[in-house]
Amino acid sequence: MPDAVSGRARYRRILRFAARNLAVTWWYEILLPTIGLRGVAERTRPARMKRFARRFRVLAVDLGGLMIKLGQFMSSRLDVLPPEVTKELEGLQDEVPAVPFAAIRALAEQELGVPLEQVFASIDETPIAAASLGQVYRARLSRRDASDVGFDGAVVKVQRPGIGDIVAVDLAALRKVGGWLSRVQLVSKRVDAPAVVEEFAQTCLEEIDYLQEGANSERFAENFAQNDRVRVPAVAWERTTRRVLTLEDVTAIKITDTAALRAAGIEPSDVASAFAEVMFDQLFLHGFFHADPHPGNLFVTPAVPEHEGPPWTLTFVDFGMMGEVPTSLRGTLRGLIIAAAARDGKGMVKAMQEVGVLLPSADTVDLERVMTSLFARFGGMGFAELRELDPRQFQDFAVEFSDVVLTLPFQLPENFLLIIRAVSLTSGVSSSLYPAYNLWDSVEPYAQQLLRDEGGNLVADLGRQALDNAGLLWRMPSRLDAVLAQIEDGSFRVTAPRLERRIARIERAGRRLVSTGLFSSLLIAGALVRPDDSGLGTWLMIASSLPLLHALLGGRRGH
Repeated sequence: MPDAVSGRARYRRILRFAARNLAVTWWYEILLPTIGLRGVAERTRPARMKRFARRFRVLAVDLGGLMIKLGQFMSSRLDVLPPEVTKELEGLQDEVPAVPFAAIRALAEQELGVPLEQVFASIDETPIAAASLGQVYRARLSRRDASDVGFDGAVVKVQRPGIGDIVAVDLAALRKVGGWLSRVQLVSKRVDAPAVVEEFAQTCLEEIDYLQEGANSERFAENFAQNDRVRVPAVAWERTTRRVLTLEDVTAIKITDTAALRAAGIEPSDVASAFAEVMFDQLFLHGFFHADPHPGNLFVTPAVPEHEGPPWTLTFVDFGMMGEVPTSLRGTLRGLIIAAAARDGKGMVKAMQEVGVLLPSADTVDLERVMTSLFARFGGMGFAELRELDPRQFQDFAVEFSDVVLTLPFQLPENFLLIIRAVSLTSGVSSSLYPAYNLWDSVEPYAQQLLRDEGGNLVADLGRQALDNAGLLWRMPSRLDAVLAQIEDGSFRVTAPRLERRIARIERAGRRLVSTGLFSSLLIAGALVRPDDSGLGTWLMIASSLPLLHALLGGRRGH
């Protein structure tokens, strides 16, 4: 268990790492583009991202604890993080050094209140998994316990000694960093960083409470009680505490071991489809989902000969990281997935506003246009098809899309962190099972089923739309009268907000360009004059700060 000094040193090291990388990001991603050096930032970005990932990997392996969990999360964000980061961090979990068994034994016996020999007929002292928060061992229950719980093969999950204190220090540091990010406009206008940290904190605190994990597994099993394709390990509650969890051993074929699946007569593409369907059921039907469905937590179990039922089952383990989708959010997510399946750009934007990803005040005309274009160009393509496209096909569209998105007030609402993680991992696992797998193939039939199951809601939606249209028709004559009156008295004006914004942006860019040139001229002149006339040279260099400030801050009004 770390003492106060090591806890403070850990806290300071995390903050130093965050401060340094925030400063580097500010310099390259904000300052240089502002003074007209965007090309420098873009050319150096891949190398900078790789350096950042390597440094974070060293930090995470040295410190362990929540830094490992944070690295795992980043490695799964293929949708928003560059491959330079995700590839460097994808094997991070494999580098966690195991705690010696003697320390694990001492903690387990303290928790259970008896020597391990009285609980288990045998226990393998080599862990089958050494994670950042705990370690897992294979064991056999004593004859008496096996008869009570109905199984003898078990896995025992034991917390790392002192992990509670380590988590407390890491969360304090992350909360501090979240506070820093909340004062950075580039971040704060899109995400409530302190709220995201608190959501992450709640998830991690639940993950180190094994009584909660046991309850989660039973709730998950109850949700799929009528689905004989899904299996969940039973909990030996008599041998479970807050820091020790004893479960049925359900180890089978790792879900991404395609060779073993085919050897067992199981088609990987079938597993990919079934897995995606089960994950969609969790998110949209039950509202309670496994938020860490990486390959280490998923097995495929072939049925025993002459077994009645499906030829294999999908087995989930490790229910420490779970997420919930409130009923209200589930309804809006329904609209999101239906819009995606229908390739409806306008419907997608509306659903994004209802979910809370896009603030209602946003001007969505441009976003609807580029979303419609996105679906028209790339909708329905799987990852394999997208990889085969000429990268130049994406370039012009990516520039246009980013220009629109970066002007809009996006944010990450509560509960979305784990939803995004679960969907991202689902897509990754399915694609690794079957490279030609297309997520649309799962989305479309699921959306159609939602429409069939919730026909009443759809009728109500159509009814509300009809009322809205009727109201618009009712108000139209009075609006036309008002427009005609303005034309008659000469007060009618036509405005083009998008054009005006672009013209204003060009004017501000021009002023900043002049200031940048003046700054460079004064700075260079000062540097040249200073060896011969130190006073004049110094004053010229000081004076160069004025146009620099204008280049950095000018034009922010009305932005």
